[in-house]
Amino acid sequence: MQTITSKDNDVIKKIRKLKDKKYREQEKKYLIEGIKLIEEAVEEKANIDTIVVCEDCIENNSIEQKLLYEIAKYNCIYVAEKVFDAMTEVNNPQGILAVVNKENKEEDIDYSQDIIVVLDGIQDPGNLGTILRTIDSVGLKQVILSEKTADAYNPKVVRSTMGAIFRVNIVVSHDIIKTLKEIKKHKFKILATSLETKNSIYDVDYNKKVLVIGNEANGISKEVLDLADETAKIPMLRKDREFECICCN
Repeated sequence: MQTITSKDNDVIKKIRKLKDKKYREQEKKYLIEGIKLIEEAVEEKANIDTIVVCEDCIENNSIEQKLLYEIAKYNCIYVAEKVFDAMTEVNNPQGILAVVNKENKEEDIDYSQDIIVVLDGIQDPGNLGTILRTIDSVGLKQVILSEKTADAYNPKVVRSTMGAIFRVNIVVSHDIIKTLKEIKKHKFKILATSLETKNSIYDVDYNKKVLVIGNEANGISKEVLDLADETAKIPMLRKDREFECICCN
């Protein structure tokens, strides 16, 4: 087993550059890190390009043999601890990460589902990851992101999806108005989240609906609201048992 010991190794430098959004888009690859995410990627048959393992994790048995057998089927490289530390963004790394090839295409909108979720300007990586995880948990298979929404392949987003990144098709729209108009041609109605309504999303008929969730601070853009067929709040139960809308605060 050959171990890479230099942070200036060309392969290592290319992998490290995937921390940058521009390079991820250029290469159509992204990073995942940690034992659980690697296991999820293998189980979901994600298009794994390369797996990087810290040599010390092999020596101290922190990675189970079962996973080591599985990743041996892929292109694996082994690195010294100092090299892995230069690659990771995790405070307590588990010594394993992978490069995954993106497989989503902008035009791949699935019109067979009754609900399509659109995110209009969500900025916080943790929020985006939680939304992707929620979409996955209710059995939805896709999400459409406006160009102003945070990058779904940001390492912080990927970690917070807890594996949903492998199951939810991510469509990035460079013209969200044009995309929504196209979706409406397929007999969908647009439901926009808004504070300016008494309606709750829990009272909506979700037959052929596009649920649009807006930016944390400013909500949904006026251009998108103008396209909406109806609006509704997303209420949350507070400790005092009153409801508070968080959809666009």
